[in-house]
Amino acid sequence: MGKSPGFMSRMVKKLTSDVSDLDAADLSAEVERSGCQKASECSGTGEAITVKGRLRSVEICPRDSVATLEAELFDGTDGVTLVWMGRRRIPGIEPGRTLRASGRVAVRDGRKVIYNPYYELQRAP
Repeated sequence: MGKSPGFMSRMVKKLTSDVSDLDAADLSAEVERSGCQKASECSGTGEAITVKGRLRSVEICPRDSVATLEAELFDGTDGVTLVWMGRRRIPGIEPGRTLRASGRVAVRDGRKVIYNPYYELQRAP
C-alpha cells in the first residue's frame, strides 16, 4: 500500500509551489477524472482523441485567403491547437473557457493539431 502525502507536506507544497504549476496540476487531475486523454500521451498522427482543457489563446489566422480560427487548448500536461477552417469567430470560443474536443490529431510545425474538431463547451465550476 502506497502512502499518500500527509497534511503538512501537501500544505508546504501549496505554499512553496508556483501558482501556474498548481493550476496545471489541478487541470490535469480534472482531465483524468473526466476520462479524456492527456495531451502529453497523444502520440500518433491520425489517432482519434478526446481532450479536455482550458483555452489559453484564440486568434484569427488568415492563410492564403482562407481565414482560420485557431485556439490553444491546455490540459495541464501539454497543449493542442484546435483549428476551425473557414471560420473567423465561434460564439463561446474565447480564452479561459473550458471545453472538450474530439478529432484526429495531426502534427504541424512540431505541434499537435486537431482540424475542425467536434467540441463541447463546459460549464464554469
